[in-house]
Amino acid sequence: MEKILSVKDLNVSFDTYAGEIKAVRGTSFDLYKGETLAIVGESGSGKSVMSKSLMGLVPQPPGRIVKGEIWYKDCDVIKLPKKGIRKLRGSELSIIFQDPMTSLNPTMTINKQITEGILAHQDISSKEAKKKAIELLELVGIKEPEERITQYPHQFSGGMQQRVVIAMALACNPEILIADEPTTALDVTVQKQVINLLKSIQEKKGTSIIFITHDLGVVANIADRVAVMYAGKIVEIGKTDEVFYNPKHPYTKGLLKAMPNLNSEQEELITIPGSPPNLLSPPPGDAFAERNEHALNIDFIHEPPLFKVSDTHFAATWLLHKKAEKQSRLISNIKNYTDSKKSNKEFSNEKLLEITNLTQYFKTKRKNVIKAVDGITFDIYKGETFGLVGESGCGKSTTGRSLVRLYTATKGEILFKGIDIHKKNKNSLHKQMQMIFQDPYSSLNPRWTVGDIVAEGMDIHGLYNNKKERLEKIYELLETVGLNQEHSNRYPHEFSGGQRQRIGIARALAVDPEFIVADEPISALDVSIQAQIINLMKKLQKEKNLTYLFIAHDLSMVKHISDRIGVMFQGKIVEIARSGELFNNPIHSYTKSLLSSIPVPDPNSERERIETTNIKWDKSFNSSALKEVENDHWVMCTEEEFQNYKRDHSNHLLTT
Repeated sequence: MEKILSVKDLNVSFDTYAGEIKAVRGTSFDLYKGETLAIVGESGSGKSVMSKSLMGLVPQPPGRIVKGEIWYKDCDVIKLPKKGIRKLRGSELSIIFQDPMTSLNPTMTINKQITEGILAHQDISSKEAKKKAIELLELVGIKEPEERITQYPHQFSGGMQQRVVIAMALACNPEILIADEPTTALDVTVQKQVINLLKSIQEKKGTSIIFITHDLGVVANIADRVAVMYAGKIVEIGKTDEVFYNPKHPYTKGLLKAMPNLNSEQEELITIPGSPPNLLSPPPGDAFAERNEHALNIDFIHEPPLFKVSDTHFAATWLLHKKAEKQSRLISNIKNYTDSKKSNKEFSNEKLLEITNLTQYFKTKRKNVIKAVDGITFDIYKGETFGLVGESGCGKSTTGRSLVRLYTATKGEILFKGIDIHKKNKNSLHKQMQMIFQDPYSSLNPRWTVGDIVAEGMDIHGLYNNKKERLEKIYELLETVGLNQEHSNRYPHEFSGGQRQRIGIARALAVDPEFIVADEPISALDVSIQAQIINLMKKLQKEKNLTYLFIAHDLSMVKHISDRIGVMFQGKIVEIARSGELFNNPIHSYTKSLLSSIPVPDPNSERERIETTNIKWDKSFNSSALKEVENDHWVMCTEEEFQNYKRDHSNHLLTT
């Protein structure tokens, strides 16, 4: 294969008040024409910094490339003057950023944003540039591009915004496309569309793609080769099958084991102990040694080189050294992970929440009505976890917010322990109901210490007037969620995403609630951190007899934590069933479509995947209702469909 990019011994640092942070430490790899190289690793591993270095986008100061080479078409990009890098950027090398909303200028039309790059790099007229922009929008699957090109970013959904960003990146036919976490915040159906789009574009144009992500299911679907980064270094690199089916570095093995398996029933998810090292002073040996229970003595003294496993597979671990072969064989025979079966938890028959015909409409400035939640009915039992899934905009978060009275329902009834929540005192209600928000950073006051954030609810409800008791309770809560007492005097910006989410959980627990709405609590977290948070939530549920409404778009995590699952589509619940039953026997066509889009960390399964066409709204929904087609398995269907299903159990497809 033709080599198109070669990175050699790249070192990137950031100068801070605390000292030099060595973000990328001696990274080397090659990229070949027409291939997709996936780069995976935890937050802070150096993935994004490395990718921005290729484009000359590392801010200088505080960032600087200490040493290394980036060869593209016989030219070292690092040595190019600013004008030369600007010429390459967009025309030859292009990047798709993680958050499309922050990548798009809210004051500029889509037309202006796409044509800006075209006019800068190509000698064509504005009319021709607009024509090309329309063709690009059509290429990325945006309908009615002639009309939509005149609109602004806020008029597009998250998935559509990501498509616009992809169109911008493709505007000048780049040779290399860097996709930096382009699907992290998207639900599985939109994520699948974006992945298929990138694969289609690659086939048509022969583009080389560097795909940065922490979702191993997506990697198994899209990547030709995989590079695993940890603490600023590539610790393993090889073909996708080699890395997934024959991982050699302990960190790679840990990442793969941390993913929940849809085909097994684990009681507890596997986690990687500890946390990544502080790159202000990287450890002298293997950076992963402190977290590796099978580390050798040499791991703490000398940094391992990349050992050759095959012509295409390399890993930086002393376990591959000849003298460590015996130890390596011994470790491979040890099951160092939990493989216990998920217990069939029987929750109480007592209904904690009864939701009847819940309706939540919003009026726009133009007096249009958005039917966010359109007459849903379901119950949540004491001590259970009720999962709520569906694509973006289906009404999941609105439902959660309505249950804790952050929104006043337009219509319908919400009974908490038999009492209408709208007739209860709001303060009293919020003592019994709490919410964990999706973005832990924006939901924490940046000016408050962690201690004050955690104690906010206690102070509002006057639970601890004695300062000593208040402080002891704060310490107890922090320790409950896996943080230390000393963390109480720090501020939110001093913590990682996983730690901030733990603070959010501690705050929710401070008033001893009975019911918690967890709104996408793990969507922005790394695989290993997700496992820690899920295990923590399950542990707290057992200890405190909590009841959860767990809202998420990661269906594998929802299956693991939930007792029952409700599937939402365009403001309505279309199916409710026990977790295992829903995944083993989905009945509604939309549920099947959703489940067929789940990426699994298994390259062979991804290649053999049979996809179900995405379902669109149909008028028959208006005459449909939730009916119990099997024991505790409810599906939205018409009376005719219900009778057909009861008559023929082998026909599990209910069309909408």
